[in-house]
Amino acid sequence: MDLWIVATLAAAFFQTLRFMLQKHLATAALSATGATFARFVYSAPLVTLGLALWLFATGTTLPALSPAFWAYGALGGLAQIAATVCVVLIFKSRNFAVGITLKKTEVLQTALIGLVLLGESVSRAGLAAILLGFVGVLLLSDPPRDGRSWRDRVFSRAMGLGLASGFLFGISANAYRAASLAVDSDQAILRAAITLSAVTLMQTAAMAAWLRLREGGEIGRVLSAWRVAVWVGLASMAGSLGWFTAFTLQNAAYVNALGQVELIFSLAASTLFFRERVTARELLGIAVLAFSIVTLILIL
Repeated sequence: MDLWIVATLAAAFFQTLRFMLQKHLATAALSATGATFARFVYSAPLVTLGLALWLFATGTTLPALSPAFWAYGALGGLAQIAATVCVVLIFKSRNFAVGITLKKTEVLQTALIGLVLLGESVSRAGLAAILLGFVGVLLLSDPPRDGRSWRDRVFSRAMGLGLASGFLFGISANAYRAASLAVDSDQAILRAAITLSAVTLMQTAAMAAWLRLREGGEIGRVLSAWRVAVWVGLASMAGSLGWFTAFTLQNAAYVNALGQVELIFSLAASTLFFRERVTARELLGIAVLAFSIVTLILIL
């Protein structure tokens, strides 16, 4: 099995675990931005320390980093922050599995953004698998019927947040791939680790400044919630290293398409841990998405 597939599967598992912990933080202790900040502030030191130990143990010199690397890294980092906030806000209006699924509009949007930003296209068979997955997303996009008109249901807050997060995650995925490819090294994991370390440090600094100015006391609450938040950081570090490694090795659209296996993990979390009911429509949507994942693996 190719390394990018293994890295993507591991990343999807750890990302689901992180979102579970962030949901708990967002609903029990912190604001949406505070729960997002927890992800970065507890993972950045670990990632940087891990990179330093890797360089020391292997005797590798840190390669020079170009302005393009920092520009793409900053773009991806800011887009990911905004996308993560959108996902945490989704948790307040829909259940866990559906919230994650709405985020998965990123797969189709990543393919389009990759074509514009990097000039990378996908094959016809790959595009067919991606579109099949998007059908699954549409099956899950309609909120429960509550007497509102179809327009109110289609243009719901949850749907808007899902589309916005997908667009922003699409930007971040392609920007991270561009940043990683800009690192002058033939070691994929090293390029991924350098990119991840630089991005998480920038994200931590940006979010700390924002919370200091706009949400007084929230940084203190994040630090006080360390018993849960530190696990958010660990899960984030493991998941992000998997994503960055996969983005270094493969087209971002294919990586995100395979990453939809996260839906299987999120469904299990939704039913087993949060005791949330999943409807027949939602199960059908997840089944269609799962089929698209298998199709993608078989054709690549």
